[in-house]
Amino acid sequence: MKPGFAAPLVNGALLGAAVVAVSPLLWMLSVSLMAPGEASTFPPPLIPARATLGNYRELFAHAGIGRYLANSVFLTAAVTLVSLAFNVTAGYAFAKLHFTGRDRIFKLLLGALVIPSQVAMVPLFLLLKHLGLVNSYGGVIVPAMAGIFGIFLVRQYALSIPDELLEAARIDGASEFRIFRSVVVPLLKPIIVTLAVFTLLGTWNDFIWPLIVLTDNSLYTLPVALASLSREHVQDNELMMAGSVLTTLPVLVVFVALQRYYIQGLMVGSVKG
Repeated sequence: MKPGFAAPLVNGALLGAAVVAVSPLLWMLSVSLMAPGEASTFPPPLIPARATLGNYRELFAHAGIGRYLANSVFLTAAVTLVSLAFNVTAGYAFAKLHFTGRDRIFKLLLGALVIPSQVAMVPLFLLLKHLGLVNSYGGVIVPAMAGIFGIFLVRQYALSIPDELLEAARIDGASEFRIFRSVVVPLLKPIIVTLAVFTLLGTWNDFIWPLIVLTDNSLYTLPVALASLSREHVQDNELMMAGSVLTTLPVLVVFVALQRYYIQGLMVGSVKG
């Protein structure tokens, strides 16, 4: 194949893959703007005959979706911030600080990565019940305070920080906290953003754990609330699609906004890790 023909073929294949990936999202948005029952006709229309925001108004006025949206925003922000604080500090400590048993502890953590998270759900639930955190925001936030994958990701990236840079800061009289805040954190920015996106997406889309630990429906997150509403509105396809748009749109906007930093963190981490 001539080199001149390769680029159009590759671009065409990528364009086709992009269309296939985006089509369900566009269909979801289109159905959410249809009148009730319109999507159930055969053949189903691709675009609404007369676009309406009635489904969204119904969700906020009678389905209480505003409360669930606020729950998801709060829990996602809290988990992301708390998780970053613990994972970044722990990852840096395992990479650059010397303490007794450092390597053994890290190897033990890596070994725990092979254990499926579902195995730990029952003992974790019993522990949270003993602590009085079941059916509370703390029941969602506390288990996510630190993750082995996040610690590993930051640690591998932090290994690329030159020891001479840290030693120079210590010679200048900087405390360990100041070194971490002023020297390490700026250098870790790409991987911090990458980890933040991972955590944000995982927390926002998490369904199983909030379903287990949150029993009061006023504390439900969007995915759990949407599943609950779907049982009550089985035939309301337009209403459910509107709820799906509200669930998908926020994280999609955040991902697009942080995409440059996210890819930078993955690329640099793959080279330096």
